[in-house]
Amino acid sequence: MEITPIAVIRTGFPEKFGVPRQSGLASELRGRIVFADAYRDPACLKGLSGFSHIWLLWGFSANRPASAWHPQVRPPRLGGNSYMGVFATRSPYRPNPIGLSCVEIDHIETSTPEGPVIHIKGADLMDGTPIFDIKPYIRYADSRPDAVCGYVDSLSDTRLEVRIPDTLIKKWTGILDVPALIQVLSLDPRPSYQNDPERVYGMSFSGVNIRFRVEDDILEVLDQE
Repeated sequence: MEITPIAVIRTGFPEKFGVPRQSGLASELRGRIVFADAYRDPACLKGLSGFSHIWLLWGFSANRPASAWHPQVRPPRLGGNSYMGVFATRSPYRPNPIGLSCVEIDHIETSTPEGPVIHIKGADLMDGTPIFDIKPYIRYADSRPDAVCGYVDSLSDTRLEVRIPDTLIKKWTGILDVPALIQVLSLDPRPSYQNDPERVYGMSFSGVNIRFRVEDDILEVLDQE
């Protein structure tokens, strides 16, 4: 079976570092779905404006070519120290590197120089990620409030407190989506096995390299490059 991308997504993440580990965690994070030439017919989107959310099926296009899947992986949420079966995780290194994300539709433009464009919120994808399919989220079929989620149920959803100097917030106004940036940073972009309070990290976001460090539960933005 041959799968052809129908679109790409445009986001503020040119690299994997900093991308939320699940969709919806940074609900203010915006992106655009831009269709390939063969699928730029507005008729393809008829009826979609009546839905609030969609499922995206996409490819882990930034995986290293030599990367192979393994029967067991170390989920970041477990600190990178515990092994789980690959099919009990959402690891990007899988037999078939396919991702699944539920995102919110912000609005749809049916006629732009790029063809129809779906503006979304809450994506967890790098810029340029290929989209293989789009399906509407259907509440009565897709929502399972009583679902049991294994080891994930025992994990806390604690977020970091993010501190950004007022001078930077003023500097970034009109350039960066600061509320979305704060949400992303609160999720702790660091690798799970790194906890050095003196280490300075850099994260590219919408063309700006954000530099920060973390001590205890506080993430402090230092400056930009």
